[in-house]
Amino acid sequence: MCVILKDIRFNINLYIIIPLIFAGLSTLSLLVAYRLTRFYIDRNMPPEWPVAFWGIVLVLFTFIFGLFTVKFLIDPVKKFVDKTQTMGVLRNVSADPRPQTSNMEMHQFSRVFDQVSELLSKVEARELFPNIVGQSETMRRVFNQIMKVSPTSSTVLIVGETGTGKELVANSIHRHSLRQAKPFIAINCAAIPEGLLESELFGHEKGAFTGADSKKPGKFEIANGGTLFLDEIGDMLLDTQAKVLRALEEKKIERVGAVESKTVDVRFIAATNKELPRQVELGVFRQDLYYRLNVFAVYLPPLRERREDIPLIAERFLQDADNTKRISSSTIQMLMAYDWPGNVRELKNTIKSSALMAGQTIEPVHLPAYITQSWQSSPLPPDPMSMTKSAEAMQSLDNRLQELEKAIIVQALSQSRGIQKQAASILGIKERSLWHRLKKYHIDASEFKIGK
Repeated sequence: MCVILKDIRFNINLYIIIPLIFAGLSTLSLLVAYRLTRFYIDRNMPPEWPVAFWGIVLVLFTFIFGLFTVKFLIDPVKKFVDKTQTMGVLRNVSADPRPQTSNMEMHQFSRVFDQVSELLSKVEARELFPNIVGQSETMRRVFNQIMKVSPTSSTVLIVGETGTGKELVANSIHRHSLRQAKPFIAINCAAIPEGLLESELFGHEKGAFTGADSKKPGKFEIANGGTLFLDEIGDMLLDTQAKVLRALEEKKIERVGAVESKTVDVRFIAATNKELPRQVELGVFRQDLYYRLNVFAVYLPPLRERREDIPLIAERFLQDADNTKRISSSTIQMLMAYDWPGNVRELKNTIKSSALMAGQTIEPVHLPAYITQSWQSSPLPPDPMSMTKSAEAMQSLDNRLQELEKAIIVQALSQSRGIQKQAASILGIKERSLWHRLKKYHIDASEFKIGK
């Protein structure tokens, strides 16, 4: 026999339940008062004070106090929640199509506060990191890591693909550190010839090698008291790695051709697009240096892992290139569908070149051919006969259709500046249907309001 258990819940107003809680506490006090009275009476010791009387007074006082507490504490919260709903900045909590039990006041308050905290975190991200465009959840995690490690003196290792903006993150760490008034020196290890990198880092004395006509301080000396950022440290030679490790451990350097050491105080940040553990296994990167660098690691996600940021980043680059132009909705769709192996740097160059070719609006025809070709091949479903041969093919089709639907919704929100009613009109669906899709794909329409 199958027994169906119903989940029965009651929605009790806060103005009732909180005074009842206080009343329960006061009733407990009354019981204690009664026991004290009985204690005196049983032992023929008349109490000095009418304990029972004061117990009753305590019950009434506690109940009234609880009522006024609710009045003065809950009323401002309710006014705040109502105000946020009328402003139109947050999603309407009461419009959430859930069971009636979810409409309890405490649940509504909790959801509104969650939305407010999320909104404030995005505003904070824009204010604290004006040079880094990104309001996705993954980027906000990166911002949180930056704020945690910046005030410390820990060595930081930034890991990410080429073009993800590792130097911007390193610069942000410096700007929020205690060394912000001191120099921030950046050097790309892969861009300097192998024979000159050591001289660039540690400097050289006059006559140390052919062409050394004068003394030259290295980056370590120039960054003394500040921050030194070594980008693409995985391309550094083993001999130079050993000297960098010594500088980190002993805080001393030697110029090329010098005899004496110099003491330096430098905050060290390194970045790489390579897998350093794999480099250690291959013997091309020192294990001890890797452990010394990997004190606090920051993973910078590629652009394809935060596609919701692409419209905001594209708009920023377009404003820098030509703020009189705009990007069409179909172009935004193509930009979001492309995987961007060159990441943000590739997107920046694409927007700049497209803006030069376009009139007032950047259309798909102004994009590079490889992006449009990628778009043309991406949404096509697999052959119907092959779809029946494996579950993976069906799953691939579902994922591609979902990505396509998500891209179209994001484009509509970008075009309507986050106004859901207009976005639903653009998409030709009802606003309630759009709400369900936003929830399904974890899309926050307020991001597109803030980003404009």
